Amino acid sequence: MRVNRILLSSALVVVALVIQVSVLARLHLPGAVPDLMLLTVLGLAMVYGHVGGALVGFGAGLLADLAPPADHAAGRYALVLCVVGYCAGLIKPENGRLKSATGPMLVVVAAAIGSTLLYAGVGALVGDTAARHVGMTSLLITAALYDLLLAPFVVPGVMALARRADNDPLTEANSGGKAGDISSGWISSGTGMRIGSQRGGLAGLKARARTRNVRVGRIKGVKRL
Repeated sequence: MRVNRILLSSALVVVALVIQVSVLARLHLPGAVPDLMLLTVLGLAMVYGHVGGALVGFGAGLLADLAPPADHAAGRYALVLCVVGYCAGLIKPENGRLKSATGPMLVVVAAAIGSTLLYAGVGALVGDTAARHVGMTSLLITAALYDLLLAPFVVPGVMALARRADNDPLTEANSGGKAGDISSGWISSGTGMRIGSQRGGLAGLKARARTRNVRVGRIKGVKRL
């Protein structure tokens, strides 16, 4: 990943984690908690692609695993967000812009349900049965609902910042200026060569015409005499 992507992703993930822990986790909503980290990873993955999405998801999940008050095994959420980021990056369009909001909304719902199921499955493998006591059905419904309501305020902004970081105007201006200088240099040199060659050709033609005129004049004079 490029440096600007790493810096932007790190900043967004840290901000999302702070808001997740200090605000969203303290709302005491019924069922699941709105997952701002998941939405941030989805927005970045739909711009950076499957490889970038997997890397961002793994880093964000690992940070959430290590940040207090985490009460689960380290690496559990990192695995979940890594898989989610990879899958979300597969729908990245060729031009980097989505035609409608239907696709991202479906991705948010699928990611909310899939991440909850995957998180519970990994927990069952390591002996964590907390999801059984909460109720998986209500957990899935509330997770999809909360993330879907929060997504329009998070995902478009994250995608816009990611696109702007990739399309740096200063870099494009510098590269464009260099290309323009190089191309103008080539054009000017080529034009100079062409003009010089044309001038040289015209001068040669004029000299030849004068020589021919002199020769013709001498021949005519000889004949007249």
